[in-house]
Amino acid sequence: MSDPATEIEDDIPTYRSGLPGPLGLVDEWIAKGEAIVLAMGILLMAVNTCANVIARFVFGDGFFFSGEVNRILIIFITFAGLGYAARHGRHIRMSAFFDTLPYLFRKTLMIIIALGTAAVMFFLCYYAYDYVATMQSRGRILPALGFPIWWIYIWVPIGFAITGIQYLFTAIKNLTSSDIYLSTGVKDGYDDC
Repeated sequence: MSDPATEIEDDIPTYRSGLPGPLGLVDEWIAKGEAIVLAMGILLMAVNTCANVIARFVFGDGFFFSGEVNRILIIFITFAGLGYAARHGRHIRMSAFFDTLPYLFRKTLMIIIALGTAAVMFFLCYYAYDYVATMQSRGRILPALGFPIWWIYIWVPIGFAITGIQYLFTAIKNLTSSDIYLSTGVKDGYDDC
């Protein structure tokens, strides 16, 4: 008889990068870090929200810091999730025109799209970093929690940088593979549902 815990662990998909060598290793490390960060962020938000509801019901007043914590976690989850969405090919795409093109044009266009998107993400990372540095120099703090506001926004340039890296990896995957990839591990195409 098998152990139920082992069966559950076997059902959990593990991300395997489609990139060779050190790039694949970096891609897998980033994927593991993102998964942990996203899971922790969502769990913390759920615990914070539930605890605040219970406090309101039991004590007649919620926690004074709960709203700020949830705002922080929303920013955290959103920008940590950008790279995750890109890695798993879960980004929005308009493919009606793309799907009608011949293979060589689609392949070329996918490389251009991945490199262009990576460039935009790095551009946004630069400006987000500049914004965070400005917030740090102003010394503003959160009213309820009392720590510097720039700590919240540090996730914005980090999220853009990780997403830019992921799109760069996607371009490399498309340059080194004969198939067309939406991300390092997701081929272009549609699942039959």
